[in-house]
Amino acid sequence: MEPYQIPSETRIGHVHLKVSDLEKSLDFYCGLLGFQLMMRYGRDAAFISAGGYHHHIGLNTWQSKGSSPAPKSYPGLFHTAILFPTRKDLATIFQRLQTANYPLTGAADHGVSEALYLDDPDQNGVELYWDRPQDLWPKDEQGELRMYTRRLDIENLLGELKT
Repeated sequence: MEPYQIPSETRIGHVHLKVSDLEKSLDFYCGLLGFQLMMRYGRDAAFISAGGYHHHIGLNTWQSKGSSPAPKSYPGLFHTAILFPTRKDLATIFQRLQTANYPLTGAADHGVSEALYLDDPDQNGVELYWDRPQDLWPKDEQGELRMYTRRLDIENLLGELKT
C-alpha cells in the first residue's frame, strides 16, 4: 500500500458515547461543564455542543441503559479530550469543578498543554485542557517534540482568574 498522510486540516468532529443514564450525563456535560443541548433524539439520545455546532458530543443509551461502567482494564476509549481556547478558560472550569466538589482523577503539565482529568458519571475519562502556543512546545536539540508529564501548578493556573 502506498504511503498516505491525512490532510493537516483534518479535525476530530465529534465523539459519541454510550451512557447508562442520559439525564445524569446531560447534568454532567451541560449542567457542570457547560455544553449546550442542541437536540434530543427521542428519549434515549442527545447531541450537545460548544458554540452552536450541531454536536461535539453525542450521548445515547441505545445499548447501555442502566448498565455498569466497563472495567478500567478493558479495551475502549481512554478519555475524551476537550480543548479550551485559553488558559483562563481552563482556570474557570477548574474553579467550577472545585465549587461543585467534583473529583479530579489527575492534573498535569505536558509541556505542550496543561490538563485536568476527571470521569463522567459512567467513568468515561474526560480531559479538559488548553494548548500552549506551538512556539513554546518543548523540543530537544534536534528540534524534536519532547512532551512530558509533570505536576500542574494549580495556584499558578488560578492566578489567571485575577487578570
